Amino acid sequence: MTPHRDRVRARIVLEAAAGHANAAIVRRCGVCEDTVRKWRARFAVDGLHGLDDRPRSGRPPRFTPVQVAEIKALACQLPTQAGVPLSRWSSAELAQHAVEAGVVEAVSASTVRRWLRSDAIKPWQYRSWIFPRDPDFRTKAARVLDLYARIYDGKPLGGDEYVISSDEKTSIQARCRCHPTLPPGKARMMRVNHDYDRGGALAYLAAYDVHHARLFGRCEPSTGIEPFMALVEQVMTQEPYASATRVFWVVDNGSSHRGQAAIDRLTRRFPNAVMVHTPVHASWTNQIEVVFSVVQRKVVSPNDFTTLDQVEGRLVEFERRYNATARPFRWKFTTDDLDDLLTRIERHQQNNDLALAA
Repeated sequence: MTPHRDRVRARIVLEAAAGHANAAIVRRCGVCEDTVRKWRARFAVDGLHGLDDRPRSGRPPRFTPVQVAEIKALACQLPTQAGVPLSRWSSAELAQHAVEAGVVEAVSASTVRRWLRSDAIKPWQYRSWIFPRDPDFRTKAARVLDLYARIYDGKPLGGDEYVISSDEKTSIQARCRCHPTLPPGKARMMRVNHDYDRGGALAYLAAYDVHHARLFGRCEPSTGIEPFMALVEQVMTQEPYASATRVFWVVDNGSSHRGQAAIDRLTRRFPNAVMVHTPVHASWTNQIEVVFSVVQRKVVSPNDFTTLDQVEGRLVEFERRYNATARPFRWKFTTDDLDDLLTRIERHQQNNDLALAA
């Protein structure tokens, strides 16, 4: 859409081209005579370009590019490095510290926020992360990712080979709210009372067939070797897993299934079962964690259960509903993505080492 000012200027020129005098153009366009003379004269000299606004200097800048860069650099440091006893910067605190440090005489928080926004710098936000510490991280992670792609030791899995992702979700509490939860209504969200009485806690152990989207779960008072083996028994004694050539169990390094002892224990009980461990601190490679996130969002939260039996009943009913409608996850992280991630981490570490050396 053309701006109104451009339409007015064009109309003045067109009226003049039609032979109208300035006084007539003033009446027809609703502008003053000085405006008519101004745009007729500019058009006569510069043509259409004469109808554009001329460059303006604007208000002189109050801050130099160096000052802006110094405040941005300050935002990219931890406050403690600048001697400020804070964990994170806010725009107001950055503005205050910039004045105290003599970077500028005065600056507002909104100005600092605008500068940071131009480079997408958000020092008030943070995200936690875990650095890969497992010396065999690549080998272990690649083995799990290959299984999701139905490959093991470089060979495709057969039709009677299955991949099970398993783990435990601990401490699911029964919180009996002191007042009943109110359902949502018009212009009102669900309301859950803050106060509750504790009704105990249980552990939810689950196994997920990665390629067939089948969920098997059980509730136990706590986690441990025996509860985990009970879950394995629950899965491996039913078809098609009981007669399968191999069933791969992807697990993390929790105490219930850690190390070679857990591998041997599983193989002794079920010779066709193969335990595959994720790398240390890499549960994100275990698809059961995605299932647990669904359970947390759709079943457990908001927590309003009278007894643990009610919690267990809800989980059992959820499994039935899930298995009736679920489809396998569209897992997209491959070994190529893994290699790219590790390369970027290695490059980042090398840059940090060079910076420390300098």
